[in-house]
Amino acid sequence: MVQDKTIASRIFDFFNILLLTIVALLMLLPFLHVVMGSFTTAEEMARKPFVLIPTVFTLNAYEYILSTGTLFKALAVSIGVTVGGTLISMFLTSLMAYGLTRRDLDGRKTVNLMIVFTMLFSGGLIPSFLVVKSMGLVDSYFAMILPSAISAFNLIILRSFFQGLPDGLEESAKIDGCGDFGILFKIVLPLSLPSLATISLFYAVNYWNSYFSAIMYINDASKWPVQVLLRQIVIAASGMAADTNSDFIKPPEQTIKMAVIVVSTLPILIVYPFLQKYFAKGALVGSVKG
Repeated sequence: MVQDKTIASRIFDFFNILLLTIVALLMLLPFLHVVMGSFTTAEEMARKPFVLIPTVFTLNAYEYILSTGTLFKALAVSIGVTVGGTLISMFLTSLMAYGLTRRDLDGRKTVNLMIVFTMLFSGGLIPSFLVVKSMGLVDSYFAMILPSAISAFNLIILRSFFQGLPDGLEESAKIDGCGDFGILFKIVLPLSLPSLATISLFYAVNYWNSYFSAIMYINDASKWPVQVLLRQIVIAASGMAADTNSDFIKPPEQTIKMAVIVVSTLPILIVYPFLQKYFAKGALVGSVKG
């Protein structure tokens, strides 16, 4: 039987909920300002530094962004790189994480040490570019995927999750004649859906937000992802803001920046609710069991 809460407990719950509500609002208000600001007129944006409810809604910023004919091509590139990169990364990360859980693997500790070492030190920008160029990946979509196909952080989380699975499952599968790949794809991966969903979200967000690799390795503008294209739109808008003789009045630079943030964030916001139920469980279990 659940006992009634004491007065002290009720007071604590009240202030705890109040504090969490205030923190949530502080996190939510800037995002709402960005979304509402992208629909704000130039006059109101100049008058009010912080806008939550625009007096007059306008789509000028979005019309300006959509006026570039290459936007949908860039969106297709970003979606393709994100989906393809996430699948490749999850496949390679799962194989490597499962291999590092095998106690009979020679040199397992050395490989783990090398993985941790890459989290602290890297070869640098110029060696990375030379490696990509020597592999013939310049101006290739794979240049935005393969250099970051395996994240050491995500690998350690997934490896820790695999290590927490009961050893008896693997032994039973071997008795039934199941090989290493069968154990991985038929037993380990189906039991690791929370962690796999979490790592997939990490990879997808990284690929979607990535623009530096495209700037470094992609010279063909038709192969730019949406992040690079929107960056160019913001730069162009900054230059056009000084053109007062233009027949078509461009939206203010700040409004375009807000619209760019909304456009680049919306796809991930759509995907996240479908993976949210796995997110906390997968991340916590994978990190605690290390």
